[in-house]
Amino acid sequence: MICVRIACLLLLVSPAVAAEHYEVTTERGATMKTRDGLTLRADIYRPKTKGQFPVLLQRTPYNKAGASGFGMSAAAEGYVVIVQDVRGRFTSDGDWYPFKYESEDGYDTVEWAAALPYSNGKVGMFGGSYVGATQMLAAISSPPHLAGVFAVVTASNYHDGWTYQGGAFEQWFNESWTSGLAQDTLDRSIRQSTNALKGIWKLPLTEYPLLDLPSAASLAPYFAEWLRHPDYDDYWKRLSIEDHYAKIQVPLYGVGGWYDIFQGGTVRNYVGLKAHAATEAARRGQRLMIGPWYHGPFDGKAGDLDFGSSAKGDSDADMLRWYDHLLKGIQNGVEHERPVRIFVMGKNVWRDEDDWPLARARQTRYYLHSRGGANTRSGDGTLSITAPQSEHADAFTYDPASPVPTRGGNLCCDNDHLPSGAFDQRSNEERPDVLVYTTPAFSGDFEVTGPIAVELYAGSSAVDTDFTAKLVDVWPNGFAQNLTEGILRARYRNSPSRPEPMKPGEIYKLHIDVWNTSNVFLAGHQLRLEISSSNFPRFDRNLNTGENAGVSRSMVKAQNTIYHDAQHLSALILPVIP
Repeated sequence: MICVRIACLLLLVSPAVAAEHYEVTTERGATMKTRDGLTLRADIYRPKTKGQFPVLLQRTPYNKAGASGFGMSAAAEGYVVIVQDVRGRFTSDGDWYPFKYESEDGYDTVEWAAALPYSNGKVGMFGGSYVGATQMLAAISSPPHLAGVFAVVTASNYHDGWTYQGGAFEQWFNESWTSGLAQDTLDRSIRQSTNALKGIWKLPLTEYPLLDLPSAASLAPYFAEWLRHPDYDDYWKRLSIEDHYAKIQVPLYGVGGWYDIFQGGTVRNYVGLKAHAATEAARRGQRLMIGPWYHGPFDGKAGDLDFGSSAKGDSDADMLRWYDHLLKGIQNGVEHERPVRIFVMGKNVWRDEDDWPLARARQTRYYLHSRGGANTRSGDGTLSITAPQSEHADAFTYDPASPVPTRGGNLCCDNDHLPSGAFDQRSNEERPDVLVYTTPAFSGDFEVTGPIAVELYAGSSAVDTDFTAKLVDVWPNGFAQNLTEGILRARYRNSPSRPEPMKPGEIYKLHIDVWNTSNVFLAGHQLRLEISSSNFPRFDRNLNTGENAGVSRSMVKAQNTIYHDAQHLSALILPVIP
């Protein structure tokens, strides 16, 4: 893989400006002190020669040793590569708590790296997922020597779009990610606390405890803390990237996937920073790339679909090429490229754009229609650009004890047990608690590229419930390909900070953010919208009682109703490309 990256890079850089190739020297466990006196440890890869070079910095909770291959190859191309274990992880001191220390520790690390004798003072950060969070949280602290951020599959807000979405708890991600992180915390705890002398008096000897095991809750106290803060309150606001765009002084290259769990945040970071970054240079320097990928690997496959060899991504090569221009001043063509690069599914081609959202997209409403029987894909639900007049509402029973199962989509982080990406949705569409609205087959290609939304007029027998929306491409053979999805916990319909119970029987206008996509519905395909009240275990089940699943086991069934008539214009809002 290293050879592939270098080969790709050399093809992109003309011989006149190609970087010199260096022998590499490595320093393991280099230490730095944080402002509160903790020691963090990093591995450093650098050219084995005199001189000063730009720094590529990664701060990770996933073990710095895993980056050695990239560190060696990038150092050979004239970079100082520094990969640091964040506070409380692997070789670094302190206690691990996601997000809490990353702004201050990130600032301190950037400035420490810039001052190293072999650094030229320019520091670019890189990495994905939480390693993207360490970059973004460092960037909002405005370290003077930070020159750029290359953030792959990461979020813009650690409440909405990370821990919660639309008010619903991202149960699968939060549980699978936390379980993975707890393994190193458990290992550290056992190594620090196990003492054989504590068990020498134990009889019979077969009951000797072997290890001093901590409680499960002590391995991840933040998990319970997240559940105690379902509202978007000060706990979250101080960590929000979106609320601090004006503090970011550097260009961001954001890389995301249409099926990635942080797709929404990747797009919001580009849009928000282009409008609100601290300097004109930072605003002009924003870049965005989105492929047909889930959280990784970027091999061109996502779920049941293979989008072809052109869909394969190499973010390391893209990052090095961008930093060659930004940090080294190499005129390699980056400066002339359009800022947005997207993979258009359906046609399965890459396309460069001037901005996001696309200025030429036409916001088009596709209204929900039925005779009151839109339940299942065999029902009478349809979509059209004609507004409804007098029509019967659609109703279904949502039972938290029997939720609609998650089938692919924007997931993370245990692909072996609950895979991400594009999967056939027909099994879910056979359930009576899923409303299905479908267009006729298109006579020609029909492109949708941009942000998607659903406006619903809905009511419930419960004081709180969820409403989900899923955009689907139906192939001529019936394969129902999920494209993007969203959810709204109804009590957060007016504000993520101030929950308001519903009044049973009252009709509410609800807005569901269905994130983004780029897809050509080919001739013969149909466009479909699924509406339901659960997507489990991606999201926690709404118990319909107004209580959180974090503190309650009690649940009731909800009778949920979707209205579509002249007074209640429920619609799917699409960015249609002429």
